[in-house]
Amino acid sequence: MSLFNDEDDSTKTSRTDNIFGNLKGYLDTRIDLVRLEAQEKVKAGFIGTLHGVSMAAIGLMFFIFLNLFVALLLNDVLDSAYWGFGIVAAFYLVLLIIFAVGVDKKLFQGLADKMLNNTIYKSDKRQA
Repeated sequence: MSLFNDEDDSTKTSRTDNIFGNLKGYLDTRIDLVRLEAQEKVKAGFIGTLHGVSMAAIGLMFFIFLNLFVALLLNDVLDSAYWGFGIVAAFYLVLLIIFAVGVDKKLFQGLADKMLNNTIYKSDKRQA
């Protein structure tokens, strides 16, 4: 045994085991944390998607019944059985032509960029 070494080999081995045990515990905890964060993000995405689909379905039903109401109202005003539906259909045909010919995709790209700008980083809680 050395004069300058006050600790024996069993103390060194115990400390080394303790350090490795702490490191293993830290890594296990970190892996669990990453798994929980991923699970929360998947759950939030699923809930957001489900909410969006539900809102779209309800909105679509409202839109269909509103168009039927307008078409039937025009039928009543024009005293016809079909002109109201024809006018509503013609309106959507004109709208389709305007979108197909006149509206550039850059307009939608700019809108998407504004809406989705940095959404990944806004939801990251570790950002300072």
